[in-house]
Amino acid sequence: MKVGVVREVKPGERRVALTPVGAAALANNGHQVTVETGAGEGAGFTDEHYRAAGAGLCSDAAEVWGAAELLLKVKEPVDQEHDLLHDELILFTYLHLAADCALTEALLDSGTTAIAYETVEDDGRLPLLAPMSEIAGRLAASAAAHHLQHPYGGPGVLIGGAPGVRPARVLVVGGGVVGTEAAAVAHGMGAEVVLLERSLDRIRSLDARFHGQVRVLASADETLLDELRHADACIGAVLLPGRSAPKLLQREQLAELRPGTLLVDVAIDQGGCFETSRPTTHDEPTYVEQEILHYCVANMPGAVPVTATLALTQATLPYVLELADAEGGVTPRLETGLNVAEGRIAHAGVAEAFPGLPVRV
Repeated sequence: MKVGVVREVKPGERRVALTPVGAAALANNGHQVTVETGAGEGAGFTDEHYRAAGAGLCSDAAEVWGAAELLLKVKEPVDQEHDLLHDELILFTYLHLAADCALTEALLDSGTTAIAYETVEDDGRLPLLAPMSEIAGRLAASAAAHHLQHPYGGPGVLIGGAPGVRPARVLVVGGGVVGTEAAAVAHGMGAEVVLLERSLDRIRSLDARFHGQVRVLASADETLLDELRHADACIGAVLLPGRSAPKLLQREQLAELRPGTLLVDVAIDQGGCFETSRPTTHDEPTYVEQEILHYCVANMPGAVPVTATLALTQATLPYVLELADAEGGVTPRLETGLNVAEGRIAHAGVAEAFPGLPVRV
């Protein structure tokens, strides 16, 4: 199979979808791998690394897209890449289509088969989302610590406090992978952490994990707003796989928060969990609305491309090999990841977001 890997063009994105080790594994299985020149540089891999692994190099991104039967990316195609989609292509990447109507329509119009890392399920888990969720959760706590500082737009609160001075109060909403990692790192930095979760079984599990050092509370609208009134920072970490994120905080409720409160929206890829959230970049990560500071970077793990690439590709490679070996077929293990096929939406969450678009029966 002809496998293509292109340089990521989303602002601030330096990860790559395939390492030289992955390229060698594909080549050893008889597949033809073509990597766009410079695609791995941000993650520490040179063109020579790929060449030594048996991959071909190409300086023309459009040529890589056009020749590929299976194209590997990290982030969803941006506007300038929509015209490169074609009907002989299987695209394997993070897609987050429920928050991107334009890309969904481009995929439908092109006839591309699109498989999303974030909706692939295996034994009740999301194995291709988990590594980036772990990193995003840890980065969210780090971002909170950074942006609570006055030079970066915050109120001037040190996350761990000081002798005789209280630490920052950090509220984490959602006890999945992102929320658990965010709570652990924020607690490790000395913050006073409250974690809200809806599942009683998960609440018990989290309470046991944190040994009472993080307050784990049952989430409800009233509890959320009450905790927000006292928080210095809130990390939104809710997830509905493949679906639009629920809006936990409405615009008019910002008036209930203290001026200078920081909102870190890790769900921004799925549309954001605060009504006032809008995607930002690593270059301009924050904005202020109604005296509330928002951090909504849509590709947080892109800030640590070496770590993130290694974590991502060690999870994706077995699925990439399986997909390539299937020679254009979608194996049962990857069916849950199928978002678009034959000009129709193939995932319930995406169909729910865009009820007017054609759905695969």
